[in-house]
Amino acid sequence: MEKFEITILGCGSATPSPKHYTSSQVVEVRGKLFMVDCGEGTQIQLRRSRVAFARINHIFISHLHGDHCFGLLGMISSFGLLGRTAPLYIHAPQELEPMLSQEMAFYCRDLEFTVEFQGFDPAATTVVYDDRSLTVTSFPLRHRVPCAGFLFREKPTSDHLDRAAADFYGVPQWDYNRIKEGGDFTAPDGTVVPHDRLTKPADPGRSYAYCCDTAYNPSMIPVIKGADMIYHDCTYSEDDADRARKHFHSTATDAARTAAEAGAGKLMLGHFSARYPDENILLEEAQQIFKDTILAKENLTVTI
Repeated sequence: MEKFEITILGCGSATPSPKHYTSSQVVEVRGKLFMVDCGEGTQIQLRRSRVAFARINHIFISHLHGDHCFGLLGMISSFGLLGRTAPLYIHAPQELEPMLSQEMAFYCRDLEFTVEFQGFDPAATTVVYDDRSLTVTSFPLRHRVPCAGFLFREKPTSDHLDRAAADFYGVPQWDYNRIKEGGDFTAPDGTVVPHDRLTKPADPGRSYAYCCDTAYNPSMIPVIKGADMIYHDCTYSEDDADRARKHFHSTATDAARTAAEAGAGKLMLGHFSARYPDENILLEEAQQIFKDTILAKENLTVTI
């Protein structure tokens, strides 16, 4: 099975602290690297995590709060200093484009690569990236400003060839790909060997949902249903539920309810308020509802 990993670069909220950087992470799917949000300090964390960030070609920005995008201009500038030539694609709410363009015109002149801005409407559910192996879908979250979550969904691969069966029936090697794609095999004597006798089912496509920042938002459940892992806003404990509602963030209980209702495989809590010196209180709260829950932390890499 090919790699599908999430590396956390920052999982704090609002402002950087000695314990947590602001929001950013890298999703690697089948050798392709994608960045989700780009708060301050992202470049330092990329180096600490030993992520080959020259391979990042697509950056997804969820919304226009500074703790999710203040590191973007610095990343673009550093790419220029490092001699990047490959295009960089920025997927973000459309409102970011005029601001970013103005900043780049002043700070990032004479780049040897192009920055392609691909704006989207955070109030709509939209496929914002699509290739042979993956789709990325943006979907609305419930926050103080227009804000999107992102669903990374791996496309299913072809069925696996059963080499023992193929050898038994005398399938020539040049016919393997056609059979893996669904074809039957006709032997020299005219016998038809069906596809399912020569193959094993493909691995199911994996999926990862990034849901930060948001208040409890049941309207997104149909989009993220069955996700193998959900990263969810967990800014507050249930004791501070009033604060969560005021600022349109979630409690650990809200995050766990979302994971349970979505039938997720695993929940990762993030976007922690600095008011909690020990985040295990949030973990314990969530695990009362959704057992398979973990805490995000800087430089943590999780495999799906």
